Amino acid sequence: MDVRALWFLLAIALTACTQKTTSSVFDSESLGSSSCSGQALSNRFIVQWESGEFTVETAPNATLFKSKFIAPNLQNIRKVEYDRVVHLENTRDQNLATSTAISLAPDSWGQDMVEAEALWNKGFYGQNVLIGVIDSFVDVNNAQLASRIQVNENEIPNNGLDDDGNNYVDDYLGHSFISNPSQSNTVSDHGSHVTGIIAADHDAGPIKGIAPKAKIIPAPFIDGKNGGSIGDAILAMQYASARGARIINASWGGAPCMTSLRNAFVELNNRGVLVVVAAGNEGIDLDYSPDFPAAFNLPNQITVAAANVKDYMPSWSNRGFSLVHLAAPGVEILSTLTNNRVGHMDGTSMAAPFVSGAAALLWSAQPTASLAEIKNALLRSVDVTRYHEYKVQTLGRLNISKALQELQK
Repeated sequence: MDVRALWFLLAIALTACTQKTTSSVFDSESLGSSSCSGQALSNRFIVQWESGEFTVETAPNATLFKSKFIAPNLQNIRKVEYDRVVHLENTRDQNLATSTAISLAPDSWGQDMVEAEALWNKGFYGQNVLIGVIDSFVDVNNAQLASRIQVNENEIPNNGLDDDGNNYVDDYLGHSFISNPSQSNTVSDHGSHVTGIIAADHDAGPIKGIAPKAKIIPAPFIDGKNGGSIGDAILAMQYASARGARIINASWGGAPCMTSLRNAFVELNNRGVLVVVAAGNEGIDLDYSPDFPAAFNLPNQITVAAANVKDYMPSWSNRGFSLVHLAAPGVEILSTLTNNRVGHMDGTSMAAPFVSGAAALLWSAQPTASLAEIKNALLRSVDVTRYHEYKVQTLGRLNISKALQELQK
């Protein structure tokens, strides 16, 4: 047999070995896997297509889903996983929300510590930068948030139609991806608080948003009981990116170690989208006890620990010299709540939006900067004070004024 014939037979063998099957794209035996946290949903499936796009599909069970959906679409499908439930981790931030909280720290201590005003004084306010807030409900009618919500001009509000053809009806002021709203009347303040830290309008109330002229795309996936699903989170991130978000704020964690979620972050990286993630509030070292998405450690990701008013890390903040990048203010943070209230919250959920706002300021100062340049400027410019070193990769805490200097070198 000549060499060409051998190569032909080898090519056939390799093709046979790599040919996709329903089982190769979807391991339906993983339903009860203990290797990943989060309750699996036996009738909801996250589909990543070869195009890189994601959808969430439903079927009575995995057997029918394989035969009726995967098999006919097999060549266009890259990966399928069961959707899984995710809850906001250790929600100390939720429990401390109040409109009458007594704080020992000045109202804008965090903004002062990170030197945000230095950029405001130069005329950099986050203008022309879109930020996706992937969280719980955002009160788009709040006096300090209403002007900061990105309007979808191609959509006619409240007419029950998908005017712009993006498959989302009435997404005039963002879109809700909460697929299983709680039966109670509870509305979480978390998303509104996070949004206020990023972009609250200085002229409309007491909260000083870090990037007060950035625009927010609300895409909530967490319900009033602080629960959601990974599939809903992925769809929300994909939506915000499609609407033009350069930054995604993900102030949540405790997610399963799912390939689909990681792949969604990778797709955002391919689109040049920065994802800012809360490190978590369990007081653990992520290098040894990884929690997701904080521990993915992807090129477009910044994972944020919390700092207090004395510039120390609180005991409950997650940490890690490899997987957590820097710290930012996250204790007794005053921000917007629903129904035009303000209140304090604690958590790495509050620290992450300081960094999202900082990135928006830098992009408004230098719109042509790459994702890598923005990330590097933020990480190389942290304040590191002797005996105040943080157990994070940079050892330090966010300083936006120094980050701008680093970016402009």
